[in-house]
Amino acid sequence: MAFDVDSNAVGMVAVAIPVVGSIALFSFLAVAAWSDARRREREEYYRSETLKKIAESSGEGAKAAIELMREQQKSVTRRRLEGMKLGGLITAVVGIGVMVLLRGLEHEEPVYLAGLIPLLIGLALLAYTFVLAPKEAA
Repeated sequence: MAFDVDSNAVGMVAVAIPVVGSIALFSFLAVAAWSDARRREREEYYRSETLKKIAESSGEGAKAAIELMREQQKSVTRRRLEGMKLGGLITAVVGIGVMVLLRGLEHEEPVYLAGLIPLLIGLALLAYTFVLAPKEAA
């Protein structure tokens, strides 16, 4: 017993699989991003409520709450600067890699100079984090 397979139906299935897969992937990413933002919002709310209660409790509690807030702010600033350093380094290395790749592919025209764009962006990020970014107060 042989089955007749319509080539049009096979083509439609071949197109539908990537479409459905990409819709599922991006739907999952949207829900994951939303739930992560919601979790962070709850954490910040509970943290602020706890600090508010500690600050209202006594003079020593207020000092501790203020010190905790300062430490959290320093930690956030430090993480942000470290992330910018890493991002700048990665972007600069990608620029160098693009320059090497394009130079290896095309010897006649200077297309490798297109790699200067990510290289200079990475160097700008690094310059900002090391020179221009606000420093932590000791």
